[in-house]
Amino acid sequence: MRLLPGPVAAIRIDGIELLRHYLHTLAFCLAISAFLYFTSPEKPYEVPLVYSLCIGTVTWAIIDLGRHLFAPHRETGWPRGPGGLVLAMLGIVGGYFLGTFAADAWFGWSSWDQSPAQQRTSWIVTLLAGVAGSYYFYAQGRSNYLHGKMQEAERQAAEARLKLLETQLEPHMLFNTLANLRALIGADPAAAQEMLDRMIAYLRATLSASRGTLHPLAAEFGRLHDYLELMAVRMGPRLAYTLDLPPELAGQPVPTLLLQPLVENSIKHGLEPKVEGGRITVRARRDGSLLRLEVADTGVGIAAHDTGPAGDAPGGGFGQAQVRERLASTYGPRATLEFTAPAEGGTLTILTFPCSPP
Repeated sequence: MRLLPGPVAAIRIDGIELLRHYLHTLAFCLAISAFLYFTSPEKPYEVPLVYSLCIGTVTWAIIDLGRHLFAPHRETGWPRGPGGLVLAMLGIVGGYFLGTFAADAWFGWSSWDQSPAQQRTSWIVTLLAGVAGSYYFYAQGRSNYLHGKMQEAERQAAEARLKLLETQLEPHMLFNTLANLRALIGADPAAAQEMLDRMIAYLRATLSASRGTLHPLAAEFGRLHDYLELMAVRMGPRLAYTLDLPPELAGQPVPTLLLQPLVENSIKHGLEPKVEGGRITVRARRDGSLLRLEVADTGVGIAAHDTGPAGDAPGGGFGQAQVRERLASTYGPRATLEFTAPAEGGTLTILTFPCSPP
């Protein structure tokens, strides 16, 4: 048994937790009083009710307030070593005597005038109830600790999965860019040189950035700008783009490299097959408690290149699968990814997931 060091004023008590424990205690007392009434129906229900509430309240106060005077075990919140057992016994004994005195004062009689058999029954009921209640709160504290550890493990697993997905996605983007660069070298060496310079700058900025699984939406749009400028070197006037990010959403955290695979898909399957090219528009909006991200292109549209779930068209392929998995790993079923064909042509991809409070 080890008391907490320092002055009593330094003790921190969670009022909400105390109230929750007391409400559980009251429910327990009501159950005991109902049981006692059914075993002795000749007495009015008020008698076991008042005694049960008085004894239970005193027992709760001694144990639940007294445990803050001891160094708690991190897994249960219960005093370390024999301190927990001693405190429970003090609570049961003190609850029985002080609670009985309080109930006697309420009714104006003395329970100590009862027969030894009746007193023994009252003591046994109090002991069993106190032990059961103490174990309940002990088990609840341990359960809450284990639940917290499980949530922490799940969070770490999700972060590791996101990191794995990112390490798979970045080489995919790099190989696609190198393939584009190779095609441009023979057709336009000067443009290939400019594209190579932009790619070097883009990779330097990407590799020097934080390797976290989340970053601000402004950083995601910044990467998109660098990537689209890179693609504009190869496509020239056939590629136009608009990035629409409201200032109030710039700091919203999102998974890294979330939108780039969708932009790549719009270029590869939407604009490149179209002789005159087209425009890509990326916009962010708040929709209630959700963040809505849209990637729209004026390309050939879904019908012209939809190869099904196994292909690299909208709804399938490596990039889209990665985006779906990253959303699922971060937000679970609260996130959605939808591909649509607008009436004016092209393709529209819509992502929605929970938005942090402004």
